[in-house]
Amino acid sequence: MERAVLVFATVQLLVIGLSHLLQPRAWAEFFILLREKGTAGVFATAFLSLTFGSIILAFHRVWHGIPLVLTLLGIAQVVKAALYFCFPRYGLKGLQRVSLERAWEFQVASIVAFVLSGLFLYELLRTS
Repeated sequence: MERAVLVFATVQLLVIGLSHLLQPRAWAEFFILLREKGTAGVFATAFLSLTFGSIILAFHRVWHGIPLVLTLLGIAQVVKAALYFCFPRYGLKGLQRVSLERAWEFQVASIVAFVLSGLFLYELLRTS
């Protein structure tokens, strides 16, 4: 099951990374739309983080080597979701940073997604 979660995260990060790189304005518009919904928009963001993080935590608890990075990513996503659900003003503050003028920041974030997906792909190929 741990290998399946590693594949899941690799695909998720690669697709999101490509989308961030190719469609940064669309991502900015998406988060601006969520921001305009106030607390409900923060909750929508939290559900995305909680889903991704919960799948990782439920099926991937590895505490050594490269897979440790995925476990930590899952923990971080669940913590983010908990913060947003319990303190939605905190989440709204983060959404207020998003603007069309700063859409390029999504392209910078794509680098993180590509590095993580590449690291996980390396681990998958190494252990196959």
